[in-house]
Amino acid sequence: MEVNARMLDLTGKVAVVTGGTKGIGLAIAEDLLRAGASVTLSARTPRDVERVAGELESLGPGRVLGVVGDVSSPEGCQALVDETVARFGGLDILVNNAGLGIFKPIQEMSVEEWRLQVDVNLGGVFYCTKAALPYLQAADDAWIINVGSLASRNSFSGGAGYNASKFGLLGMSEAMMLDVRYDGIRTSIIMPGSVDTYFGGRSPSPEGAWKIQPADVARAVMDLLAYPGNSLPSRIELRPTQPPRKG
Repeated sequence: MEVNARMLDLTGKVAVVTGGTKGIGLAIAEDLLRAGASVTLSARTPRDVERVAGELESLGPGRVLGVVGDVSSPEGCQALVDETVARFGGLDILVNNAGLGIFKPIQEMSVEEWRLQVDVNLGGVFYCTKAALPYLQAADDAWIINVGSLASRNSFSGGAGYNASKFGLLGMSEAMMLDVRYDGIRTSIIMPGSVDTYFGGRSPSPEGAWKIQPADVARAVMDLLAYPGNSLPSRIELRPTQPPRKG
């Protein structure tokens, strides 16, 4: 029987969503709460975490926790997981969504800008996953879902640091999937193309209506969580249906 992801019942499940205060992460957190899960969202800005956690409380009274943290810090990632488990008693779903992009030709990119992208986009996934693994291994039908990008496969000028981090994320995700598949953990990477968010200093706008919407990526997360236990879509590529024609 086909499972409707929008009718998925995640009551009793606990999820962590990094970068959860806006854009894709916020849309994922909202869908998880609507499905009955308890959700911890994290981001670096205290004001944003407090505000969004308060707003989401209406979707899941008592099921929302906001944690301020930087995923480029191993200690911060450990604290994020520890606070989640202390509040909700376990962890079933880890959504590694936090990321950033600094788009410059390599000759203009500083060492600090390079390191920041690698530390957040790649290191943050490693640190959060390492902290979460003991709890995911103890869960029933656990998931690690990494939000990557089509830049994980397609290089572009000005993307040296971003491409490197996202190519690395794809490789790490697929190796991770093989490492933990016999521990009752399914791992997948979602790779969207152009998304209408605040990413890269842009703002959502009517002109971006052709782009993937954050809710579309959230739908892919929910579709994964609804998948039968004997199957695993290990990579999902999302593209705008009709991007503007070139030339």
